This record gives sequence, C-alpha cells and structure tokens, in this order.
Amino acid sequence: MRMSSVGHLTCHLCSKPFNDPRILPCLHSFCCQCLNHEIEKAVPKQSIQCPTCLRTVPSPVAGASAFPQNHHLEFEVEVADCVSKFISNSVVPCNFCANGCANPAESFCCSCHKFLCKGGQDSHSRVPTLLQHRVLVVSEESASLLPTAMQPIVRFCSQLRHTKQELDYYCKTCSCFICRECFIAYHKDHSISELSAVAETHREDMRVTLQCAQEVSSLLNSAIGTKKRMIHQLDISQNEAESTIKGAFEKLMELLDERKKALLSELKDIADSKITPLNLQKEYLEKMQQDIGRYTKLTTHILQTHTDYEVVALGGVVPTEVKAITKNAEGASRTPIQCTSLKASLQMDSLVRELSKFGKVLDLSTTQSKFSFMIADKVNTSCNVKVEVGKRYECSDLQAKCELKPESPDGLVIPEVADHGDGTYTITLTPQITGPHRLHITVDGQQLEKTPNSIECTTLGSPQQVIDVDQPYCVATDENGNIYVGSNNDCIYLFDQDGHLKGTIGSSGSSNGEFNVPADIYIKEETMYVADLGNNRIQKLTIRGEFLHAFGEFGSGQGQFSGPAGIVVDSKGRLIVSDRDNNRVQVFNQDGGWLFTIDGNESDDSVFTGPCGLTLDPQGNIHVAAGASNSIKVFSTEGTYIGTYGDVNGPTGIAVDSEGYSLISEGDGHCLSIFDPQGRKVHTVGNLNNPTGVTLDARSSSVYVANFVGCNVLKYTV
Repeated sequence: MRMSSVGHLTCHLCSKPFNDPRILPCLHSFCCQCLNHEIEKAVPKQSIQCPTCLRTVPSPVAGASAFPQNHHLEFEVEVADCVSKFISNSVVPCNFCANGCANPAESFCCSCHKFLCKGGQDSHSRVPTLLQHRVLVVSEESASLLPTAMQPIVRFCSQLRHTKQELDYYCKTCSCFICRECFIAYHKDHSISELSAVAETHREDMRVTLQCAQEVSSLLNSAIGTKKRMIHQLDISQNEAESTIKGAFEKLMELLDERKKALLSELKDIADSKITPLNLQKEYLEKMQQDIGRYTKLTTHILQTHTDYEVVALGGVVPTEVKAITKNAEGASRTPIQCTSLKASLQMDSLVRELSKFGKVLDLSTTQSKFSFMIADKVNTSCNVKVEVGKRYECSDLQAKCELKPESPDGLVIPEVADHGDGTYTITLTPQITGPHRLHITVDGQQLEKTPNSIECTTLGSPQQVIDVDQPYCVATDENGNIYVGSNNDCIYLFDQDGHLKGTIGSSGSSNGEFNVPADIYIKEETMYVADLGNNRIQKLTIRGEFLHAFGEFGSGQGQFSGPAGIVVDSKGRLIVSDRDNNRVQVFNQDGGWLFTIDGNESDDSVFTGPCGLTLDPQGNIHVAAGASNSIKVFSTEGTYIGTYGDVNGPTGIAVDSEGYSLISEGDGHCLSIFDPQGRKVHTVGNLNNPTGVTLDARSSSVYVANFVGCNVLKYTV
C-alpha cells in the first residue's frame, strides 16, 4: 500500500478520517472544521495551540481555510476509503452515471476515482480520453492493488470556459495555480512559471533542508551519546568515591560515623546537582531528535509520494519549519562539556588532629587540560603535541580528534592521535605549508579547553652552511655525513660534515677513475656511481675513489650516451641514467647491461628534452628534471608515463623526500623550488646563481644545493 498504516489518516481532534485536512506551520494536520472550532474557543483569539505539540500558531483572519491544504493526505484518506469499500460486503453504488444511477458498482476507475456500474463501465470505455485509465474489479482480491494503482486527480481550471484545461502553471504574482488559457487571458504580465519547475524548486529546497536535518540529527545523536556517557561516568565516579569513603569510615567505626554521614550527604548533593541538569539536557536533546525524526520522515514522504500540485500547495511551510527546528537543534547539540567526575579525598594521618573536619568531596570541574608542545616550525617536519585531559574523560569509547588549520584553506592537516588510555594523548602532525596555523582539539566532537592554539610554521630560509667550491656541478652525501661535490674542474671534492676539505677524487682525463665533468653522483653504501658527462660513460667507484667498473660510449644506440647528466639506483639495483642530448632515460642492470629506454621523443604528453637530474619518490616512481622542457616528468618503475608537474625554469637537479615533497633546482630561475606531493609549488628559496645539483641528507634533515656560478654549496636545514 502507499501508506504503511491508516492511523495517520485520523484527525486527533475529532478522531475521524480527515475531512479537508489543513497543515499548520508545525507540520501537524487537522480537519479544517476542527481547527475552526479551536480558533473559536481560543483565548486570546489571535492564536491557537497545536493540539499535538502545543506550539502557538497565529490564527488567520480568514479562519482555518487560510492554512495550506494537505492534498496528499486528503488523497490518502480517499484511497483508504476506497480500499474499505473494496473489502466490505456491502453494495457500493455507481457514482459515474449522470442520471443518478443507483446500480451496484462492478468496477472502479483509478484515474477518475469513480465506481462504475455495468452500463457506466461501457460508457467509460467509449470515451477516447479515458482509454488509458486503469479500471479494477471491485473485489477484496483487488483491494491490495488499489493504493498503488490510484493516481491523484488531475486538477483542472475552475474558470467556466476553462474546465478542460489542466493547471500546468503557477502565477507567483497572484500565488495561484492557473491553466494555459488563464495565463494568456489574465496573467500575461505576471511572473509565471511552469508548475513542474516551481515544484522542482520546492523539492530542491526540501532536499537541502532534509540534508541539513539529517546532519543535525547526527550531531544530536553524538550529543545524546555524550550526555549518556557523562551520566554513566558520573555514576561510576560517584560509586568509586562512595566506596573510598565507606572503606575509610568502616575503620573509624563509631568515632567517624557522624562525619561519614556528612560526607556521603555532601557527595550525593553534588552528584544530584549535576545529574539533574544533565538529565534535563538529555531529555531536551531527545525531544529535538524526535522532532527531527518526524520532520525527516515527513519530508522524505513528501519527496517520494507527493505530486507537483501537492508539493507546491504546501508552499514553503515544510522547509521553513524544518530550517527553524534544525537551527534550534544544531545549537542545542553543541552544549559545553560538563565535568562528570567526583572524587573523595581522605587524610587519614590528620584524623586525630582534624577529626571534626576530616575529608571532603572534590568536584573536578575546576581541573584544566594540560598541553605540552614539541613543535618544529619547519614545513614537512613532524612534531608532537602531548595533551593531558584528566580522568574525567576516561571511557572506553572516548575519542580525540585534532585539526591543523592555517589561514589558507589548502593547509588542512589531519594528524595522527595516539590514546595512551590514561587521559593523555599524543598528537603527531606534519605541516605542509608556511604561515600561521591553528590547532583544534575536540573530545567527542566538542572543543577542549585552551584550544585552538596558534602555531607559526616556516620553511627553508637562509643557508646554515656555505662551502666554497669552484663551479660545483652536483652534490651527494654518504651515511657518515661526508659531502661529495662534482666540479666543472673534472674532479670530485670530498668534505666532512662540517664543510672541511678532506681531499679530491679523480682528475681531468678519459682513463679509468678520471673525469670530464662529473655531472651527477649517486652513493649507495660503500659504492659511488658517477655520470661522467664529457666522457659519455658511467663510472662505478668506491667512496674512497677506487675504480671498479665503467660502461657506455658516445652514440645514440642502446647503452650509448650523449651527455649522461643524472644517475640514480632503485631498490632492485637497477641504474637509471638521464641521457641528456639524446632526450631519453636509459635503465641498466647493476653490471651496466641495457634493460629498456624511456624515450623523450614521443609525440604525446610524455615528451621531454634535455633531461638532467633524476630521482625516485617513496613509491619508486622516476622523476625526471627535463631542463629544456621546463617541467618534471614522472614515470613508473617500468617506464610508463604517469604525469607532469612543475612550473619551473630550466630544472637541473631534483630530490624527493620521504613524504613525497620535491626539491628542484632551477638553473635559469636561479632558485630552489619546493613542490608538495600533489605537484603544487609551496615555497621558493631565491637569490641563487645558476644552481645545478640538489640532494637530501635524511640523516641530518639537510638539503645541499650546488650553486654553480656562485661557486659554493649551500646547506639548508629542514
């Protein structure tokens, strides 16, 4: 059936099926005549109380007929009446024939809402416009089909000459339904819309308010749950305090009996004084929840079952009421957290001295939350916040949540929260952009005391160390913090972690262990790989400079190079080399055997020219600094193109940290740029002079930049 029961089809005032039902602003419906009786006996006459919710409603001057008609409810009453006639054993007379026919009805038209005798059925079937109407046999078996088969009566214009015209339009100027003829004759200068369009506007308004109501309902559920847990916690803490008090006074026996009664009375008074308002708040929230549930159910019912006419007839009364109640409910759901812990404090050692004033009951409402901040003020650096909220929030399903919100909406950080089970939490967060941040901490969805807190987050600034090197081309570090700098002087300078020169590796030439511009260095444990740019080869040495192996020669074939400018080794031990002047990246096994090529000369989005530095991200993807393409190209470990990012000017070097942030040296841009994992530029360090290589030293959280024309290596701490 269209309705799950018929109980809602009875007026609460007259206890009879609705007759011309009218809907009040509170969304309760009553018979028009019943409401008029209420208006007549109301004192004062200007308003009446809703018999169901007792809300005060202004009395219309024109009487109850001024309230909106509930057409759909009226239709459901008619359906229920027809169903009862189908299943009754009494004869149902025909009401279709125009001559006052009293013959028993044999069928029923679900569109005309008319019972048809045999002759009426014949007449009905001969009318062309009625051929599509569904006709059911009047029987108990057909009764179950009737609620879904019956359709609301099509509304026709009441104008004498427009009786066959459907009400397909709505005049916003006159607030009335009109037909096409009325539109042309009487309303042509008015604000007119198609009925379906007006209905859809009302439906959309209802959908918005429905969503709002559902969200507030969720807030109410959470708030009610919080109040229940607080009451439960108060009960537990009361019982614990009571047990402590009783245990102590059992030892004192008769000497402490009077004092025991006084403390128990004090404890009960405090507990009662807290439980009473909590119960009232809980009951108020539950009442709000019931109202929200009723409005939600009614709005859902309207959206699912009402016709355009019925929706528009209700006007804005449903959204207006739902908006009002949801606004009140939303405010009610955000009541402040109240303390629900009590504690008994007993000083047994001072009993002899202070027996008359022994013991007291502590109200923990005055206890404040404590915060211990260990905040690093650098972007992309984890920091911890220790929060101590006290035992008053201890319960098994308690959760804490924290949000870090800078003034920029792009800076949202959702931190990790560790619950230590003793009323303390550790919040770990990693800022992503610079600027002022606000740390919000909530318990059960409600703001904790002393929050939000302000945090200033900065990023790379002035270099912490400057190492003078003649025309540095690349830079790398080993596990001990030693710094290796490839120079345009055809050698590699070795510095300790404090920047003191320890020696040089190699010299100018083409023999084993000699270099012609060491363009890039990659160090893995005790092994050093060098992209020997001018000699078009890759050399493998120990970190002490002892030659191990070399491969490659000038050319454009497999395993040949024309200006190898970058090298990196992946987790499988494969060597990935940027072949700059051949516009490609080649991949080799650890012995220098060619595996495959990533060709930059393709015609799709993966095309790149002049690849220089390259690196791997935490997922093992290959990031290529395409110097002549002014972009960064990303490929999978097997060479599949993934994407492009970076608004950069002549990128030469690149490094990616464990969080996926990219640090890119821009040779033509004379700066170091930082991009987040989504490829958005978040910071720039300027005032460099044609920087080339860049590397990250995870051991010391440092960034080293080879500042080529500036003739130095700059160290930044992150």
